Amino acid sequence: MILSLAAAAAMSSGSGSSLNSSSPLDPFDSSTSWSLAEDPSNSSSEPVVRTLTPDLQPATTAVAVQEVSPWDIALCVTGTLISCENALVIAVLFYTPTLRAPMFILIGSLAVADLLAGLGLILNFVFTYLVDSSVEFVTLLSVGLLISAFSASVLNILAITVDRYLSLYNALTYHTERTVTFTYVMVVFIWVSSLTLGLLPALGWNCLRDESTCSICRPVTKNNAVALAVTFLLVFALMMQLYLQICKIAFRHAQQIAVQHQFVAISTTKGVSTLSAILCAFGACWLPFAMYSIVADSSYPVIYTYATVLPATCCSVINPIIYAFRNPDIQKSLWMACCGCVPSNLSLRPRTSSDV
Repeated sequence: MILSLAAAAAMSSGSGSSLNSSSPLDPFDSSTSWSLAEDPSNSSSEPVVRTLTPDLQPATTAVAVQEVSPWDIALCVTGTLISCENALVIAVLFYTPTLRAPMFILIGSLAVADLLAGLGLILNFVFTYLVDSSVEFVTLLSVGLLISAFSASVLNILAITVDRYLSLYNALTYHTERTVTFTYVMVVFIWVSSLTLGLLPALGWNCLRDESTCSICRPVTKNNAVALAVTFLLVFALMMQLYLQICKIAFRHAQQIAVQHQFVAISTTKGVSTLSAILCAFGACWLPFAMYSIVADSSYPVIYTYATVLPATCCSVINPIIYAFRNPDIQKSLWMACCGCVPSNLSLRPRTSSDV
């Protein structure tokens, strides 16, 4: 999705070099070689007239090196961090047989999406500076991977929110086979939808033939970018509504348990604070990019696109911290894998989906 940002930043330097290549021969230029040539019409014994003529044989030219943008370096480093974090989460979930509840299925799906997003950022850097990015296949591959991965990441976060709501709203029937089936259906729907969105540019929904229709992320068209941004805003609004309902249910449960009123009130207040932090982090990462995608197009300065894309990618950095590493079961698995023991201060109470 961001494959052409560095190329756009280097267009001004490239146009200057093309102008220099068409300039007249400079007699004092070291790249121009000169040789002495005899006049062929002079075959007599008169003194030979020698003229100094330029040797127009191809000479070795310096290869222009594309300047690496600091923004692209930051995105590549972010992608590397995202890949390492989520690879660790996937490894823990895969090698721990007890982590097979619906909540962990969704956490694993989120980790896979973020892992692909991190790899997409790394590949974007490779395609930009080490591979000829003018090839349409390279551009479409990079864009498709990034759109699919980040779309799956956002939708998995929404699915985790739905799972938390259902675990409170249907607390008595949550731990049933029907819940597991519903979870798998959500995961399949998420990935089918995300892969479809990622394939749209390759199926012709791109601006490679008409640059005037490009969005801030070439080759995504302006209309497609607006549609994706509006969809994200709807997802964010739905998440806010679900978390509001979660808070209402939690406070209602706190009022119904009179014996543990003080303890539950404190716990509920802490949970509401955590929910607020999750929503604020999610909104702070994605809202600037979504709003900018709606109002801007390819004619806007590239630096503004970088400034909104980088926070959006940072959401995949904090997702493992919020949804995986805070989980006591995953923490115990990490401790067992790293040092073979579990700290005594680690909570032994199993964590449920309703915990935030």
